[in-house]
Parts: sequence; C-alpha cells; structure tokens
Amino acid sequence: MNRCAKLVKKHVLLDFFGNFVLQKHIIQAMKRKTLLIASLLLLVLSSYAAKVDTLLVKSPSMNKDIKVIVVTPDIAMERNAIACPVVYLLHGFGGNEKNWIQVKPNLPEIADEKGIIFVCPDGSKSWYWDSPINKDCRYETFVSSELIDYIDGHYNTIANRKGRAITGLSMGGHGALWNAIRHKDVFGAAGSTSGGVDIRPFPQNWEMSKQLGEMAANKKRWDDYTVINQLDKIENGDLALIIDCGEADFFLEVNKDLHKRLLGRKIDHDFITRPGGHTGEYWNNSIDYQILFFSKFFMK
Repeated sequence: MNRCAKLVKKHVLLDFFGNFVLQKHIIQAMKRKTLLIASLLLLVLSSYAAKVDTLLVKSPSMNKDIKVIVVTPDIAMERNAIACPVVYLLHGFGGNEKNWIQVKPNLPEIADEKGIIFVCPDGSKSWYWDSPINKDCRYETFVSSELIDYIDGHYNTIANRKGRAITGLSMGGHGALWNAIRHKDVFGAAGSTSGGVDIRPFPQNWEMSKQLGEMAANKKRWDDYTVINQLDKIENGDLALIIDCGEADFFLEVNKDLHKRLLGRKIDHDFITRPGGHTGEYWNNSIDYQILFFSKFFMK
C-alpha cells in the first residue's frame, strides 16, 4: 500500500449508512493543494507574456506586401516599456516567415527571458539579394532598409546598430552576412548557422540562377554576389560575428573556408563546428548559442 493510500485509510470513517467518508480536514487540505497547483500553473503560463504578431509590411522597392512575424517581449509593451534590441532571423531556401517559430517554438519565452525582439521576414527564394537581373527581387533593400524603418517605427526598439543583429539558417545565413557586411552602419552583429556562404560550388541548386543568371555565362557576377567575397568591405571590429556549421552538413567546407579567410584578414569572430547536419534539430540547438552571443553584444 503506497503512502497516499495509507494516509487516506487512516482518515476514512464510516457514516450512518456504511459509506466511506473522508474527514473534513483532509478534504480541505486536498482543496488547498489543488488550489496551490492551479496557482503555480497560472504563474508559469503568465510569466511569458511575449506577443507574436503576423504582419504585412509594405516594400516600396518591390511594390508588394511582405509577410513578417515579430515576437515582442513583455518589457517592450508594458506601461513603462523598455526599448529592446532586435535580432532579425532569416529563413532558408523554400521556407517562409514561419520557419524560425517552427524550428524554435519557445522563441516567445526566449524573447521574454532575454528582452529581445525577434523579427522573421519572408525572404521567398531570393538569397536576400537585390537581383541584378530581376527588378522584382529587392530583398537586400527590404531587409536592410525598409523593414528596419518599419520595425523601428512601430516597436519599442533600440534604433541603432548597437541594438541590431541579424542571422539566419542556410540561404538565410548567406543573407544575414551579406546584409550585415554591406550595411555595417545598420547592423552591429551578425551570424550564420549552416550558411551557404559561398554559392559557387552549387551553381545548379536552389534557383540562384534565376537571380544571377547561369554561372557559366556570368562568372564575375557569381563571384561578386557570394558573401565570402565581401570580406574586403569590413575591418576587424566593424561587426561582431558568429558562424557555425554541423560536421555532417554539405556547407561545412565553405564555412571552413570563410573561417580561414576571416583569420587571414585578422577579423575576430566566433567559429563553431559541432555534430549535426542540415536539419531543424541542429538549428534548434545552434540558435541558442547565437542568441547568447548577441545578448552579450547588446550588453556592451
């Protein structure tokens, strides 16, 4: 007989009709315990009050609305609201604005815990370029200018580069570094997780030719539009950088090459490889370390 059963037996009485009844003080104690558990559950549920907005943000350069998810911590919405830093999260090829919430379902909890606003735009299949051949693809302009202006105008942000970071996965890792390096006046920190940081080994993949033309006929353009060749635009200290990739990822070698080139230019950065592939499981883990890195940057 377990402890609870013994406790109940000890306090059970027979009523006039021979039915078992619990003594009054035991019933009261059980009610108090139930109330305490309910109160604790309510406290846990209410402790994370981050708001998740799904928006349509106008892009004047593309003349269309872009879907964006914004996760806002409670402290940025209270009566005495505090201006919060912003991390822009870019999705990979074939994804959309929902991907980071799907990869990291507890992003609202992290927003409250860290006091960070997370912004997740839909980047379509753009690689986050302003395409030199497709006038309808202006995602560099959207991410580094139009979206920044909208978020700073509608949310309680730290509206300068010291309060902005950008990162992404796969195509989004390329896009995050591309935008940060080319707009270091906008972003103070940048990251890439499993990023396609050199596009040239993959000329037939992920519809890049729709934005750049075929590589065979446009080699210089492909050289110019791969982020690994943008490093001459920054010097040490211009950006706080964190780059990671899984040991089983098909982008591992291009990330190692980026790391070597940054070392060659004496540009400080965090570079991490760990077990894992090009998977949601890997990104669910890797983004924790990038958010920690950005949090430390925001506190400087």
